[in-house]
This record gives sequence, C-alpha cells and structure tokens, in this order.
Amino acid sequence: MSNKPIQKIIFGSPGTGKSYRVENKIIPNQLNITDKSNIIPTVFHPEYTYGDFMGKLMPLTDDSGKVDYKYYPGHFLKAIAKAYKNIITSCIQLEKDKKDETEKYKKEIGKNLGEFTSEEKFTLEQKHKKIIKKPDNVVLVIDEINRGNSAAIFGTVFQLLDRNKSGWSQYPITISDLEKVGLLQEVGFKKYFLSKEKGYSFEYDGQTLKETEYDKYLNYIFSDLSESDRVQLQECKIKLPPNLSILATMNTSDNSIYFMDNAFKRRWDWEFINVDDDNQRDVVSIRRVNLDNNDTCAWNDFVDNLNKFICDPKHKIRKVEDKQIGYFFINEKTITEEHIKNKLMFFLWDSVFSNNRDPLTNLLGMEKGTLVTFGQFTKKVKNFVEAIKEYKG
Repeated sequence: MSNKPIQKIIFGSPGTGKSYRVENKIIPNQLNITDKSNIIPTVFHPEYTYGDFMGKLMPLTDDSGKVDYKYYPGHFLKAIAKAYKNIITSCIQLEKDKKDETEKYKKEIGKNLGEFTSEEKFTLEQKHKKIIKKPDNVVLVIDEINRGNSAAIFGTVFQLLDRNKSGWSQYPITISDLEKVGLLQEVGFKKYFLSKEKGYSFEYDGQTLKETEYDKYLNYIFSDLSESDRVQLQECKIKLPPNLSILATMNTSDNSIYFMDNAFKRRWDWEFINVDDDNQRDVVSIRRVNLDNNDTCAWNDFVDNLNKFICDPKHKIRKVEDKQIGYFFINEKTITEEHIKNKLMFFLWDSVFSNNRDPLTNLLGMEKGTLVTFGQFTKKVKNFVEAIKEYKG
C-alpha cells in the first residue's frame, strides 16, 4: 500500500493494458482502494472543458417552465471533495477511538480523568499515540489525457500538482465563491440562513451541528499541516491532500490534437507500458483467432508476429515503438474476421502504414501500386492473417 499519493501518467501503445494496470493493479494493490465511491473516473476529449473538470452553473427548467440554476460539480471537484470527506471521517473516528480508550483506561485504574497522576496521564497519552486512523485513499482516473487540452482543462489546478514530501500541494490556489460553495456541499457541509433572530443553521452529512462543531469539522481537513502551511476552505483556498491520487492513461500512437507542454509534463511521474509487460501474454493465452468458424491460431502468437512485421527495419516506420499493438488491442476471447478487418486492419491502414502501403502490398504478395483502397485490403483478410502467422521477418 502506498503512503504517498501517486500522480502518474501511464502511457504506451494501444492494447498494452494501461487501463487494466490502473484498475487491477495500481488502485487495489498500491492505493488499497476497494470502495468504488473512492474512484472518480473521467475521459478527456476535444470538447472537455475546465467546467467539466471543476464544475459549472447550468440552467434547469422545471415542469412549470421556470428556469433555475444549479451548480454541477466536475470530476476534479468530486475527487477532492471525497478526499476531504474521508479526512474528516478519519478525524471523527480517531476522536471517538481516543475517547473510548480514555474510558477504558479510567475503568482499568478506577479513577476519573481529574484524578490522574502525571504518570497515568503519560500512559494515556502513549495509548492515544498508538491509535492511528488514516483517511481512505481517493483516486481521480483520467483516461486519454492527451485527447483534451490539458492546460486549459486543469487551469489553475495545475499549480496544485506540485506536492511536498508529505503529499500535500506545495502551494494553495484560490477558487471562486461558487466553486467553494459547490465543494463544501459535495463534502457534506450545508449552511442555511434562517432569520435575523435565529441566525444560521449548520449541517454536516445530514446532521445538524452547532457552529463550533461545524467549524471544527472544517478545520479537520487541513489539521495535518503545520500552522504556517494551513489554509482555510472558507477563504476559498484549497490544496491537494495526500490521500488524493491522480492517474492518467495515454495512447502514444494517437495523434494528439492538443500539445502537452513540458511544464505540465514535469508535474507527473511517467510509466511506460511495453507490449510484453505485466505478463500480458499469459493473461490472453486462451484467446484464439477464428476465421469462418475455424480455429486459426493463438491470438498472442499472432500479435507477436504482427509486431515483428511492424518493427521490421526495412519498413522504416517513424516512431515504430508507438505503432506496435498490445495483447488487449482486441479485447475478446474469440477474435473473428470482423474484429480483424474493422479494428486491426483499419489501424494498420490508417495509423501505421498510412504513408507507405508497400509493406502491406509485399506481405500480401501483390504487385507494387495495386493496393490502393482500404476496401481492397479488407478483402484480403484471410491472406493477411495467414501471412502474419507465417511471418519470419
């Protein structure tokens, strides 16, 4: 289990099991997250904005036609709110556990707290120190991070990615009043104005509180920080806590619409997933290529030979490492002719050999210049599979 947050971009060729690694290895094993409510997933795309990430005010029309406005929290706001909420929950539980331990010790020695000797007070303090309650980890999972305009999507949140050794953001950012209210509500805080005479009503997680309790719960969030580093959420200041990790995946073969600048990249750890990492070959060992209801070959052997073909030096493919495919490229137990044509052959035609069809022409034993259209290529699906099966390089 990781004691520090993970802030990482997992990248590699398509089908190398990046999402599989995130979901089945990093999240359960390194972050020890089993509760799905602590996993906030999203996918970046060209239309994804800062409003989708942080939150936005949207009009809402009721049955009578009246228009009202509601703030919808974004994926990042949901993630940081959940992390804050888990910190508060752990602090409340820690306080309860210490109280229970105090009552237990009082019964054990038969004294009230005011009657404790210095030695007994020290013993109780040591018992309290042994009580550890860490907040549950939360993870924001961003799929295809390079398909959106990351700099615009993150906005000022970008500054929070600088973490200190304890896992907290090095520097706070200031959010808008609207974002602050949305964040507080997402954590579970609510504050209602009743009247001039009655003042405000305070709630946390559906429970009515006194104002002092409300403030105490709010202060729990940053209580782990030194006084000089502490910030106030009520003053619209936030930091990323140590129990919030951010994981992102990126296909290196994709032609990104938006440039990811170096300053943004430096805020992340990077992990490359090779086509043969994590015993992927063994994971898909039972998968077969099946053409015309005939068992043709093992899928993992086929992928190995296909990558040999792609990486053949005589083909002179630029960034060839990004053009290989992983064993999860077609994620089916049985790989059919339709899968080969519509996904694999299209990828080869559109992304790998888009500038030079000669390697495909030679593979299929056709005359140079005769393979012109994708339709022609797909008609050769059986020849293609057989040629890759027998490919020696």
